[in-house]
Amino acid sequence: MTADRAPISAVVVDYCSGTLLRECAESLLREGAANLVVVDNAPAGAAELSSEAVLRDLDAPPGWLDVVGTARNVGYGAGANLGVSRTTSEQVLVCNPDVVLQDGALDRLASCLDADPARAIAGPRMLTPAGELYPSARRFPNLVDAAGHGFVGLVLPRNRWTRRYTMGEWDHAVRADVDWVSGACFLVRRSAWETLAGFDEDYFMYAEDVDLCWRARRLGWKVAYEPAATVTHVQGCSTQRHPWRMLVSHHRSLFRFAVRSSRGWERALLPVVAVGLVVRTAAASARRACAGSAAPTRVSAEMSHPASETR
Repeated sequence: MTADRAPISAVVVDYCSGTLLRECAESLLREGAANLVVVDNAPAGAAELSSEAVLRDLDAPPGWLDVVGTARNVGYGAGANLGVSRTTSEQVLVCNPDVVLQDGALDRLASCLDADPARAIAGPRMLTPAGELYPSARRFPNLVDAAGHGFVGLVLPRNRWTRRYTMGEWDHAVRADVDWVSGACFLVRRSAWETLAGFDEDYFMYAEDVDLCWRARRLGWKVAYEPAATVTHVQGCSTQRHPWRMLVSHHRSLFRFAVRSSRGWERALLPVVAVGLVVRTAAASARRACAGSAAPTRVSAEMSHPASETR
């Protein structure tokens, strides 16, 4: 931690993540987070998988850890909102429990926000456990790109619509202001968070991140990608527990965002979007069933937003 850096709180929304949560918390300790709020979405009765049980003997300063139980799964956005409400720092890191911050990541994200007062959100470079780049910075896709990515992407992941949406041609080693960044890990300015009232809790899972960034940009805030800050993201550790429910929730969230972001002639196509999402839900379900153990993850969800933003 840089000596003159202002304190930064961290918020993690957990759902039976086990040792992954512990690794995340340990990385936040190393990075000098001022405190950690863990919102435990595990249902009552899952004591052995509770956040408190996993973190009971964490070697942290007194008062550093605050575990808040919800007794039911209130969703990622609602959990994050609860966690942030229990912090006071001017900048807050929000992340999944299956994220591990690498050396200097928190300092570099803070420097990115500090470099431009108009920046509301900064997201890091994300790597898979195998060290491969996950394209966590994205464009708001138009309807054509969204349809091509959503359907063709089921069988040809490297199609041109997906590449355009995930900025496949872009140099991911360069800091830049982008349309949106993954909600799996980001640093947010409190003034922007409070202006936006945090995540829209009507999104149970998925699309709450693109929605947050979309609303921020409409109010004149910027969203940044900071590749000097690196995190490792396992991806999908919680969604695999309820894959079918997550598939439905995923597509429901996509339609909600399409309704919110559509303007003008695009709104006339919303019934078509709705039918397309029903078809895609069925196709994705069949694909998963055929794949056997393959499970929907946050990666597939975040890469499939049928957002419509052409302005």
